[in-house]
Amino acid sequence: MTVQQRVNSSQNDIFSLSGEVVIPQAPPEYKSGFVGIIGRPNVGKSTLMNQLVGQKIAITSPVAQTTRNRLRGILTTPEAQLIFVDTPGIHKPHHQLGEVLVQNAKIAIESVDVVLFVVDASTACGTGDRYIADLLNKSPIPVILGLNKIDGQPSDFQSIDDSYIELAKLHQWQIKKFSAKTNVGLPELQQLLIQQLELGPLYYPPDLITDQPERFIMGELIREQILLLTREEVPHSVAISIDKVEETPFVTRVLATIHVERDSQKGILIGKGGAMLKAIGSEARQQIQKLIAGKVYLELFVKVQPKWRQSRIRLAEFGYRVEE
Repeated sequence: MTVQQRVNSSQNDIFSLSGEVVIPQAPPEYKSGFVGIIGRPNVGKSTLMNQLVGQKIAITSPVAQTTRNRLRGILTTPEAQLIFVDTPGIHKPHHQLGEVLVQNAKIAIESVDVVLFVVDASTACGTGDRYIADLLNKSPIPVILGLNKIDGQPSDFQSIDDSYIELAKLHQWQIKKFSAKTNVGLPELQQLLIQQLELGPLYYPPDLITDQPERFIMGELIREQILLLTREEVPHSVAISIDKVEETPFVTRVLATIHVERDSQKGILIGKGGAMLKAIGSEARQQIQKLIAGKVYLELFVKVQPKWRQSRIRLAEFGYRVEE
């Protein structure tokens, strides 16, 4: 997709939501562009994007492959507008859902202006990192190698750094160390990314931080609590559908369904006497209240959808499809 097509696409999306939003003209010498955040699962891509845009729009958890959709976070400064594209971790897929996620991450590489390749700097460069490096090397898009999690580096970290320095030299990439968790190095990373951008327009209104609708983020916040609170066998088998959002002057009512693949997973999510579902709902409700800045009533249901991750029809119903 060309830059002009992306401008038109972005503006059409915004106008379709309200019909009244006007994007101001960018000042002279203004820069803008799309930054793809690429990397293996669980290297801190979503945490990084949340920190850069200044608000939580992408869910995070210790569980790998947390991100499923290509999520855009928007950072507007006096000198540039950066649209960060958070992608699913690139890994070896084991089901249809995994194949869709990895394919979307690969497509993102070709549809951005700059790639930020994020690695876990608490461990040395591995085969997964080198696999992604080979993918990126086939693209003409500029790449910055970002060494995240420096707050977790051991005292003898030089050999770890050297493994990534060697990788960056091999591909002639710039390299930057930082910690998305503590914010160390992020201002310098932001300036480095801006330097890579070309002069361009504002794609989105300056006060917008994501192009995703509230319903999508509500579903992700519910899924995040499931990732944090349930056993290992459950998280990757879960999809969320927001069935109804009803706003009143005093409270927003949200009805959502948690879809799982097996009866045993349904039992785990509900818990003894409904305790687990209540805990998930309570934590998710607090996060949704922060999102909409208002009181929320959240009602959750659990439904079994056998082998939904293997079904293209079910994947499409839940919003997982190969992006163009």
